[in-house]
Amino acid sequence: MNLEELRDYCLSLPHVTEDMPFGEDFLVFRICNRIFALTNLERNPVSVNLKCNPERAVELREEFPNKIVAGYHMNKKHWNTVFLDGLPPILIKEMIQHSYDQVLAKVPKKEKEELIS
Repeated sequence: MNLEELRDYCLSLPHVTEDMPFGEDFLVFRICNRIFALTNLERNPVSVNLKCNPERAVELREEFPNKIVAGYHMNKKHWNTVFLDGLPPILIKEMIQHSYDQVLAKVPKKEKEELIS
C-alpha cells in the first residue's frame, strides 16, 4: 500500500476528515475531531501511526517486528507505527479500521448521534 492508497482508504471510512495540524509534512485523519491515523509525508518508507488495543498491539509487534513497532512519538501502549511496504494490504486496512473503531468507541453518544443527523 502506498501513501495515496492509505489516504483513499482512510477517507473512505464514514465521516473521516483530514488536516495538517502539525505542519505540511504530517497528514492526520480524524473521526469526530479525534485522530485515528497520522502519517509523515516526508518519511520513506511510508509509515502510519494507528491506535490499537494494547494486547493486539503487542501481538502485531511480535508477529511483524520490522514492520510494526511501538508508536513513534505516541503513547506506546495504545499506538503502533506501521511501515506499509511489504505488509499485506488487507492487514493494513484491518489495522486502519481497528484504529478508527477504537477511537469512535470513545466518542460520547451525543457526538455520535450528531454524525448521523
